[in-house]
Amino acid sequence: MDRAARARIGIDLGGTKIEVVTLDEGGREVFRKRIPAPQGHYETTLDALVSLINEAGKGTVGVGIPGSLSRATGLMKGSNSTWLIGKPLKQDLEKSLGREVRMENDANCFALSEATDGAGRGADVVFGVILGTGVGGGVVVGGRVLVGPNGIAGEWGHNAMPLPGEQDLPLRPCYCGRAGCVETYLSGPALAADKARVGEEEAVSQYAERLARSLAMVINVLDPDVVVLGGGVSNVDRLYDEVPRLWGRHVFSDGVMTRLARHRHGDSSGVRGAAWLWNEARASS
Repeated sequence: MDRAARARIGIDLGGTKIEVVTLDEGGREVFRKRIPAPQGHYETTLDALVSLINEAGKGTVGVGIPGSLSRATGLMKGSNSTWLIGKPLKQDLEKSLGREVRMENDANCFALSEATDGAGRGADVVFGVILGTGVGGGVVVGGRVLVGPNGIAGEWGHNAMPLPGEQDLPLRPCYCGRAGCVETYLSGPALAADKARVGEEEAVSQYAERLARSLAMVINVLDPDVVVLGGGVSNVDRLYDEVPRLWGRHVFSDGVMTRLARHRHGDSSGVRGAAWLWNEARASS
């Protein structure tokens, strides 16, 4: 196998941008490009993916997607890029490229990247969090992505906000058809709307308290070694002091050893994780 064939191509299909990276066999970046994501059009999105991958050159292809693939149908589901829902994205992309594509939720890719050579490196259990256009999560155990029989492991964003108080009411409607989902309070657009409504200081304080409640729920179930934050909201410095100070009152333990960490690879973690889907041990198996 030649060196080009051993290269790994990763794609991060986001709500606002699509990014591609090519890593050589040693994990070094040799190509990168980012374009705005087409809005509202499946065929245009597919064409953009094909064009970027072809430009990235030869190699294995991994794609991080907003949502997941149905285990029953193979079609896209649970995406806040709603024009992708119900579409055979993996099949169409493989047909257009003429090669196999590995595809995982974007938060799974983020978690895999940070667990492999990022802020969670060396930890046994890593919970990776995306706080961006939507709210997602991914779980990596022993260096492998945990997917689950329903393909939804780590999808904490569509659990209900725990212990809603007066400041959380009325429960906010979600695109998924329910109300009160964590995503409706902790996404980037939700924080921006709160800032416009109550001012930046109060909005960030409320956000930190809501994030602490929500992550405590995850810690009670998963008990990860480290929680790594990614996405645009992860750049709010106050969260790394305030959230660990607040989450202890909601965690069922006499002490919380879980570490809250900022991403190491920035908004490139998702695209790097997509490329790592072709590591020696397949992450999605």
